[in-house]
Amino acid sequence: ALAVFTALLIGALIIGLSGGDPIVGYLALFEGAFGKASSLSETAVAATPYILGGLAVALGFRGGLFNIGVEGQIFIGSICAVWAGYAIKGLPWIIHMPLCLAMGCLGGAITAGIAGFLKAKTGAHEVITTIMTNYLAIFFTNWLVTGPMKDPKTIVPQTVRILPTAELPVLFSRYRVHWGGVLAILTAVLIYWLLWKTVLGFEIRTVGSNPGAARYGGINVSRNIVVTMMLSGALAGAAGAVEVVGLNRYFSPAFSIGYGFDSIAVAVLGRNHPFGVVIGAFLFGALNIGAGLMQLRTQAPVFIISIVQALILMFVAADEIVRWIYRRILPGIQVSATEAAAELARTWGRATGGEGEE
Repeated sequence: ALAVFTALLIGALIIGLSGGDPIVGYLALFEGAFGKASSLSETAVAATPYILGGLAVALGFRGGLFNIGVEGQIFIGSICAVWAGYAIKGLPWIIHMPLCLAMGCLGGAITAGIAGFLKAKTGAHEVITTIMTNYLAIFFTNWLVTGPMKDPKTIVPQTVRILPTAELPVLFSRYRVHWGGVLAILTAVLIYWLLWKTVLGFEIRTVGSNPGAARYGGINVSRNIVVTMMLSGALAGAAGAVEVVGLNRYFSPAFSIGYGFDSIAVAVLGRNHPFGVVIGAFLFGALNIGAGLMQLRTQAPVFIISIVQALILMFVAADEIVRWIYRRILPGIQVSATEAAAELARTWGRATGGEGEE
């Protein structure tokens, strides 16, 4: 919270130096993201790929892997979902739509699995291999939409629109928010269950914490590296699939605005916890949606939001610096969590005549 507050404080200073009114700017930012039902709908739409992409990065981090290839995996997942959406015909919605999502997950899993296999078998660092697969995925999908999968009815490089049976329906007829947001939140719950309630999750976290100890304890480290990367890629592929079946209905090279790279920041902001990722995704979605109205009201550059996002990431990563700053500024309110809990227990004990103090 202090990291976000500090970033917004510095952002206000930048808005002021740019000739705008910070208070007006931030009120406009809040209004643009949450002020109306349509604004809230757009914030949810923007947060959906961030949730799934952030979960992909966070799962990799939990397994000791830095999956920078989420952007490319989103591209592959989306192109696979689109292909299944228009090329496979004659299926009812109850089968066709889940099949498209599954194809997106499969495409992302295979793409990330390549990096996982190379890491497990040759020791190739996943940062390098996932960066390389980003370029391969983006250029490969660009070739597809300008060649084999291009819609012949338009000169714009894009695919054919998916069939109605492949579409993910909207939640409310008047707004763009769709069931993909609900699926993303349910996926966060599923990943939490996987990581903290299953044997596989325990193995992933153990390998991520100490591969040597995991190997000594009988865990197959190589298998876990591949599995973790494939699961991470499947989540990224789901982000791309949800975007095309729930929102765009077709694929074009410009459909992604850097979701994969922003997802790294979302995962860091959420401390690689599934529920923290959801909160971080909504924060980033709100900043992106509210930026337009803020620019309109203050005439400040819209890129200030990117600066604020970068500052949030920097301060979250450098949390000890933030703590040190506020301890120096506010030395009189240093109360540890233990002291606060003890005082609360004493107060409760006095209020209840001693019952429940423990």
